[in-house]
Amino acid sequence: NGEIYNHRALQRSLEARGHVFRTRSDTETLVHLYEEYGDELNHHLRGMFTFALWDARRTRLLVARDRLGIKPVAYWPTPDGIAFCSELRSLLALDRFPRRLNRAAIGSFLTFGYIPDPQCVFEGVQKLPAGHYLTRSREEGHQCHRYWTPIRAEETTIDEEEAVREIRRLLDEAVTSHLESEVPLGAFLSGGLDSSTVVSLMARAMQRPVQTFAIGFDEAAFNEAPHAAAVAKALGTVHTELVVRPQADELIEGLVAAFDEPFADSSAIPTYLVAQLARSQVTVALSGDGGDELFGGYTRYSQVLNRGQLPIPARRAIRALATALPHVTPGRNRLLDLSRTREGRYAIMVAAPASAVDGGVLRRDLAEDVGTLDDILAGPFREAAGRDFGTQMTLVDLLTYLPGDILTKVDRTTMAVSLEARVPLLDHPLVEFATALPSRFKFQNGTGKALFRRAISPLVPDIVLQKPKQGFAVPLHRWFQGPLRYRIDDLRSPASLIAEYVDTDSLRRIAGEHAVGRRDHSAILWRLTVLDLWLRHLSRGVLAQPTMNPLPIVSESRR
Repeated sequence: NGEIYNHRALQRSLEARGHVFRTRSDTETLVHLYEEYGDELNHHLRGMFTFALWDARRTRLLVARDRLGIKPVAYWPTPDGIAFCSELRSLLALDRFPRRLNRAAIGSFLTFGYIPDPQCVFEGVQKLPAGHYLTRSREEGHQCHRYWTPIRAEETTIDEEEAVREIRRLLDEAVTSHLESEVPLGAFLSGGLDSSTVVSLMARAMQRPVQTFAIGFDEAAFNEAPHAAAVAKALGTVHTELVVRPQADELIEGLVAAFDEPFADSSAIPTYLVAQLARSQVTVALSGDGGDELFGGYTRYSQVLNRGQLPIPARRAIRALATALPHVTPGRNRLLDLSRTREGRYAIMVAAPASAVDGGVLRRDLAEDVGTLDDILAGPFREAAGRDFGTQMTLVDLLTYLPGDILTKVDRTTMAVSLEARVPLLDHPLVEFATALPSRFKFQNGTGKALFRRAISPLVPDIVLQKPKQGFAVPLHRWFQGPLRYRIDDLRSPASLIAEYVDTDSLRRIAGEHAVGRRDHSAILWRLTVLDLWLRHLSRGVLAQPTMNPLPIVSESRR
């Protein structure tokens, strides 16, 4: 599954070493690489991939996943064998698969909005983490091995000018390598830094105008289409834009069915819609995902860096005070935030608290399994501990949020419409260079992506550099006060399937606070709604079957 972008160069190298190829496919290249290098073949690959290779002579299985986790693979080991798949619904087709749900994984979902690797929603199943490979033999059983990590020692000798030149070179090399295709190829264009950079480099490398695609919403605060159209005009692309008035209830029903596991990043909705639009004209589309993690683009990085941290005794005293106060007390959440570690303050930006006392909705046993906000990302932070805290946050995202959320979203939504999405900013030579850069190159004057902006300034129009960062979002808050309001009542009904995972008092509290506008709980309400729908889809046997209707058009496509 996927693409090996350097397979032609690998074939030439292997032929020089005596290998004889019967085809020119990247799949055959894997076989010859294994003959030459054994399990070390992954180090030679440049691309996005999962693959399985059976060594008949050694009666041994090798299953591998690409470095960043662009493509998925999961496995179910049993005493007498192993089942592995790119889509979990494959396991549901096995009569003997027990289909038992993993309660701890559902606790993680309600915390993060996705189920982090290697956890899986089904008990006994694991997702192979990014940068890992799995072996299975009769003698050794199954073993999981790590062959790559994004964590690098800091590069201390490079200066900014040299770094800018190298970023430009690596960006150009990455995008050019991702253009090989025998089918029509285009790009997603939001008009942000990352997608505009990718499209600009495509335009320089291609012999014909780039086809770009953008979705706009019929609500000004969430509509990036006019900006994307202006960037497309400046870059000279053949641009297709569609403004849609989404039917919120119809979209959530269809989207939940497109995922194997519960998945609650609401930006999957516009991602699905723009993928559907692109697929009407092309078969492959390049995306700008990954730039924020590499170069410090998320606003949460600067928000955490700009805050201080109190001594441990003061944090403990403040937490004791905060937890003794009623949830409705003004300033309670601010006190809880002051009581957290830096890691906990970062975690609240990407996760919801688990326990009811911290404002979460999990039942006590599940909340204890998940842990506190100070602890839930402790493992990735330990891996990145050799770097400064700004870099640590970006590395934690590369290890968790990127494969678990962003890449899962892009892969599942594009595959649902038979579109191949490529992410050139995650070309591993670029990733390795970016993660080794000093933090001061990325965070300057309270904002991120400083060096990246310098590197791309000759490539993109000024309007790209001047535009404030805007997420690919949907109006969840308004939806839950309008067309999705009845879903909140469904969550509290006896027919709801989430009761065994959720603290009923907490659910009642957040539903009431959201209904009267006291607090915006739309993020956790979205997760609960997704979980309830996903459980219903599982019980009805319709997982991974997107049912969304064609796009509801408000304005015609413009090119």
